[in-house]
Amino acid sequence: MKPAGGVADIGWLGVVRLGLVQMAIGAMVVLTTSTLNRVMVVELALPALLPGLLVALHYVVQISRPRMGFGSDVGGRRTPWVIGGLAVLGLGAVGAAAATAWMTPHPVAGIALAVVCFVLIGCGVSAAGTNLLALLAKSVPDARRAPAATIVWMMMIFGLAFTAVMAGKLLDPFSPGRMVAVMAGVCGLAFAVAALALLGVERRAAAGGPAAADAPAQAMPFRQALAEVWAEPEARRFTVFIFVSMLAFSAQDLILEPFAGSIFGWTPGQTTQLSGLQHGGVLAGMLLVALAGAGLLGRRLRSLRGWAVGGCIASGLALLGLVAAGVAASAGRPWPLAANVFVLGLANGAFSIAAIASMMRLAAVGRERREGMRIGLWGAAQALAFGLGGMLGAGASDLARWLLGSPVLAYTSVFAAEAALFVVAALLAARIGGPAPAAASPLPTPRPRAQTLEPARADAAAALGHNRGTAA
Repeated sequence: MKPAGGVADIGWLGVVRLGLVQMAIGAMVVLTTSTLNRVMVVELALPALLPGLLVALHYVVQISRPRMGFGSDVGGRRTPWVIGGLAVLGLGAVGAAAATAWMTPHPVAGIALAVVCFVLIGCGVSAAGTNLLALLAKSVPDARRAPAATIVWMMMIFGLAFTAVMAGKLLDPFSPGRMVAVMAGVCGLAFAVAALALLGVERRAAAGGPAAADAPAQAMPFRQALAEVWAEPEARRFTVFIFVSMLAFSAQDLILEPFAGSIFGWTPGQTTQLSGLQHGGVLAGMLLVALAGAGLLGRRLRSLRGWAVGGCIASGLALLGLVAAGVAASAGRPWPLAANVFVLGLANGAFSIAAIASMMRLAAVGRERREGMRIGLWGAAQALAFGLGGMLGAGASDLARWLLGSPVLAYTSVFAAEAALFVVAALLAARIGGPAPAAASPLPTPRPRAQTLEPARADAAAALGHNRGTAA
């Protein structure tokens, strides 16, 4: 199938198949960043700093994403990189579980092996995740990208939750050997599902015509190719936007539940439910943008740039609401904390899915056959932001508590700083897709950049409705 515009269309079933691959990536990663974290701290009584540094390491390694995307640009095929990345990710995840089990009898050797395995996890996520997004961007027409991105990310979130629940049941009664066996089973099953889901998808995308097929990129050194992409104004602006917005997005991850517990006196069970409510808001925000992108909420609400800007502003306002919540709690006044957190999740989901759909569109804007490198560059910016965000959010709250001597002021100062970051991100998003600077790039003239953050005018409502059952 080849719609207008020369972009392949793998259909909604193809999108769901790529969603299964994203689910597989998430299933492998979630146990390493949550279960192993808990085992190291609780069962092994190791400092919480150790798993924190290991998780941060797997984010830092993801600066390799541009190189992974460049490799598939040069080779002209994405599927081998996705399969290879999944294999490396699975090996690293199983190895990390074995390293954790080894930390009791041989702590130094176990920690050393864990460092190696978390590097493998970062490399695997970089290769598989970057090239999966590049394949999705080349296989879905412009008008369907917002709902397609929503389907893929919702499937990933479902996979995270399902894997955590099922693996949690299988881990009891706990033993190090059982932990390694469960990790090996999850990774083996996820790899098999992903490999089957990928069969023929790229071949069908290539059948859309020469514009849809990923012909090999012109051979040149990686540094030169990266410099060319960075010289593109749209790619550079979007990279900065991704970093700032995701830094603000991730900085509250580690302090929201402690804030509810220490300031409002909520129990661990209540704060866990609060976190679930926030994730529910994220899903609702994603669905809202998907419906708007398909034209089901009216033509005026189809602008992805508008949703990115509005989502960032709404996120900032919701964070200011948390500042007000802290002030109200210190004064003994009630505050609708649960509703506030749901709105924060709603705004986060709206801007993040708009950013992902925009990433898929902007990947094809600029020099030919650099889609993988652009997505890799933006993925690296996101990974660095997530790695820094969690540590900076928690560290800043501790520092503010030490300097200010008040838990309320400590938390609210961090929330206010995050709100300011979201305002900066909104200003950056408003410039994406705008007029190019007057100074022309010294590089060879890129192909026309008619596509921007604004969605194509083709109405996708009928297409979405035709396959609603499949997409669900």
